[in-house]
Amino acid sequence: MPRFRSILDTMPPYRPGKAVAAADGRSYKLSSNESPYDPLPSVVEAVAAGARQVNRYPDPAAVALTEAIAERFGVPAGHVALGAGSVTVAQQLFETVGEPGVEVVYAWRSFEAYPLLADLAGATSVRVPLAGEDHDLDAMAEAINDRTRMVFVCNPNNPTGTAIRRAELEAFLDRVPGDVLVVLDEAYREYVRDEDVPDGLTLYRDRPNVCVLRTFSKAYGLAGLRVGYLIGHEPVAEAVRKTMVPFAVNHLAQVAAVASLRAEGELLERVERVVKERTRVREALLAQGWTVPPTEANFVWLRLGERTLDFAAACAVEGVAVRPFAGEGARISIGDPEANDAFLTAAAAFRAQL
Repeated sequence: MPRFRSILDTMPPYRPGKAVAAADGRSYKLSSNESPYDPLPSVVEAVAAGARQVNRYPDPAAVALTEAIAERFGVPAGHVALGAGSVTVAQQLFETVGEPGVEVVYAWRSFEAYPLLADLAGATSVRVPLAGEDHDLDAMAEAINDRTRMVFVCNPNNPTGTAIRRAELEAFLDRVPGDVLVVLDEAYREYVRDEDVPDGLTLYRDRPNVCVLRTFSKAYGLAGLRVGYLIGHEPVAEAVRKTMVPFAVNHLAQVAAVASLRAEGELLERVERVVKERTRVREALLAQGWTVPPTEANFVWLRLGERTLDFAAACAVEGVAVRPFAGEGARISIGDPEANDAFLTAAAAFRAQL
């Protein structure tokens, strides 16, 4: 038999959100942080037109998309690097620093791909436990040493939805050595409504060791096309571009992302609807007696401990798929009002049995 890397024997596969169905066929997928809305007509038209060119390779440098992102956020084009979804850009980042002896610091629990990407890159994970549902930035700063090459800060955090405010984040960044890269993973930035939660792009400009990671998968509704991007100073962006697989961002993805930026005003109206539903769902859960941390993302978090899998199973009976983390809690994405109502009904029924 062929011989493979020994790390593969200990690595669980990434678990995508699953769909379930009730006995009557009802099915509400709240297990993946996707937009509940169909793509905008203008985006669909752009993709349909772009389909006429799929016999050709995509632009490997994605010049049109890179320039569109740079213009949208007022940054140099040389500060932008792309990948097939933000998780792939994260993988590219791990590949820029990963080698034996290197450590990467991140909160835990946070985005579940971090440990897998670290292992694949040959880096050692340093997981710093959350303080309740929040990043413990003091402990993370103390975990940095001469072997630390990179720190991930997921803000808002996935799966808890909690966000770090400006003063705390700036104080943390001031403690990080200049030769340690800090990645502000802002996949849910568009859903943030707390004005004291900083936009990472306002922090990176005068900090060469800080970069920002974002995606078109959530608010922009392009999860199926896989487009993510990084904004950082030229040395960081250049290193990430070097680790990008050629043609990783396909032609239709590039076209759709450019069209989405052009239609951003209309897209953000949809985001506002999700935010309003998020508020409604959280308030309803609080009224039912649940403890629900404030969330700035497009999901809510319930810490359920040993009841987590039972809760997920009870929701599945009602046709509602949630994202359980065994022994810890469940993350529930915000869907359309019908899906959210189905979830709230299931949550109330489970609560009544406790």
